[in-house]
Amino acid sequence: MKYRKILYFGGQKSGKSKLAEQKTLELSNSKPYYIATYNNSYNDSEMQIRINRHRQQREDRFYTIEERYELTKVIKKSNSYLVDCISMWILNNIEKDEATLLSQLQYLSTVQANIVFVLNDVNSGIIPLNKESRRFVDLTGVIGQKLASLCDEVYEVKLGIGVKLK
Repeated sequence: MKYRKILYFGGQKSGKSKLAEQKTLELSNSKPYYIATYNNSYNDSEMQIRINRHRQQREDRFYTIEERYELTKVIKKSNSYLVDCISMWILNNIEKDEATLLSQLQYLSTVQANIVFVLNDVNSGIIPLNKESRRFVDLTGVIGQKLASLCDEVYEVKLGIGVKLK
């Protein structure tokens, strides 16, 4: 059996998570895993509403794993996973060096499992003024390029429509 790695990227509220969920369900022979990467310790009520919306959207079709830092610890062979989202994982790991993050992705590309990644497209705007924001945007671009090279399929999502790039 050939396991696949797939990337969905797009702007906020583009519909990428919904399409990624559908793809993960299509790939899976059993109930897949949803890896939630958001660090929910900030008591941000707006983000809590978004989290609740995502939970309702996926209903009970996924097992949920909350993992903010080490994706390699929770992704095991012979399963299907949706990682939502890599952008939050980058933010959680912003203090780590680029090579460490890229090595996690390289390892995941070798795991015999279906993995669908979601990534926010933040690289189409201006260069941010502060150092941490620039680091986040730069890391997102570098990691997005690496993921795209490692994945079998890549979809750009706009207005709920996924366009296959690879």
